[in-house]
Amino acid sequence: QVQLVESGGGLVQTGGSLRLSCAASGRTFSRYTMGWFRQAPGKEREFVAAFSRSGLRTDYADSVKGRFTISRDNAKNTCYLQMNSLKPEDTAVYYCAAAGGSDYNFWGQGTQVTVSS
Repeated sequence: QVQLVESGGGLVQTGGSLRLSCAASGRTFSRYTMGWFRQAPGKEREFVAAFSRSGLRTDYADSVKGRFTISRDNAKNTCYLQMNSLKPEDTAVYYCAAAGGSDYNFWGQGTQVTVSS
């Protein structure tokens, strides 16, 4: 079992930056692929970014490439999402998730990000 707790959301103006953190419980954090997803009001949840358990691969949604950076610190059991050049369309609840295999089995409670125009 892995418990995930996100933090770092808030209100920011267009063009601003935020860094989200996802703190994980347990001693096997390094065994999980970590991902970030988001859900805007009235929309489906969508993939944002992922960092493989091997530490060798990152993936990003086209909409955030070049603006967002995912990272992880296995010593601190924490995953981060640095978000720069934020746009109003980035407004959503952001969720951290962990995948032990091909599926994301564990999810955090989410943190709200609001970008004002």
